[in-house]
Amino acid sequence: MTSTGTPRISAVDLFCGAGGLTHGLVRGGIDVKAGFDLDPSCRYPFEANNDAVFIEKDVNEVKSDDLVPFLSDGDISLLAGCAPCQPFSTYSQSGRSKKRALDWQLVKTFGQLVADTQPDLVTMENVSQLADHDVFKKFTKFLRGYSVSWSVVDCTTIGIPQARRRLVLLASKLGSAGLEIRPPADAARRTVRQEIGTLPPISAGEQHPDDPLHVSSSLSETNMRRMKASKPGGTWRDWDPELIAACHRKTTGATYPSVYGRMEWDAPAPTITTQCFGFGNGRFGHPVQDRAISLREAAMLQSFPQTYKFVRDGDPIRFNRLGRLIGNAVPVKLGEVIGQTLMRHVQIVSGQVAEPSANEAGLLF
Repeated sequence: MTSTGTPRISAVDLFCGAGGLTHGLVRGGIDVKAGFDLDPSCRYPFEANNDAVFIEKDVNEVKSDDLVPFLSDGDISLLAGCAPCQPFSTYSQSGRSKKRALDWQLVKTFGQLVADTQPDLVTMENVSQLADHDVFKKFTKFLRGYSVSWSVVDCTTIGIPQARRRLVLLASKLGSAGLEIRPPADAARRTVRQEIGTLPPISAGEQHPDDPLHVSSSLSETNMRRMKASKPGGTWRDWDPELIAACHRKTTGATYPSVYGRMEWDAPAPTITTQCFGFGNGRFGHPVQDRAISLREAAMLQSFPQTYKFVRDGDPIRFNRLGRLIGNAVPVKLGEVIGQTLMRHVQIVSGQVAEPSANEAGLLF
């Protein structure tokens, strides 16, 4: 039991990555004991920022015996995770089909581990499009005996300064009361300015001496000219013709305006991706400085604390590796809302607090 008498929830985070979901769950009141991931780059950020152990292992090879010691440490057990699932990215058709099959397998593996370990609580976060596919229906079949609630969460409604929509599923053996995701009472829409506006300015290719992660990729002479010609919220269509890339002059490229763009100060950021450090990879230009956003800015737009450590002191900064860790992460604030929801659910079913009325629930999703 916690000091307030609430049953203590012990959790395992599958596909834990750099720890975005874990960090959020902990902030929401849940005791995460371990994270599993096959990427060794995740070990340092996961363990340096969270009081949990990182286990480098392919989740396809994880067995229930690997999880039970961690799940049995509290009053209530939670199996959490975000199976990597990006079948809608721009692969060739053959590559996309192969990647999709692998991604679907990971969702099935997660479901099988739920069936094998039978935790009291389950949460899964994933791409919003997952709900439209048979693999999601198959996943829910592993949840026999659970009350299940799922919704597509618009992250801007819960205080994340980023246009991002994610499917969140919650399941419980304890009942259905209070299991729905709802925005915190103090949630307010946040903007790029509010999140990163106080960071010190840097130039393209520069690293701030006080924060190695506040570093921006360099720009070629042509891309610097494009940057200077770009307007916040605009597109490459605003440029003089000689600056437009040859691929965008073709009919097939004219329908991709959301590259080579600047963010807007007083709006949410676009979805942060694994290529968020590149000006040409999306609308990742800084609103006013002539550069792409820094890795630190990308992490903060993912709602990681400014102090979150991604590399050891003195280690080299590798944009591709860190971009992948940041872009693939579950936004910390989303993890926190999930944790708060599950904690309140446990309080309701244990009789500590009353179930909110339909009007009080204020469901937005």
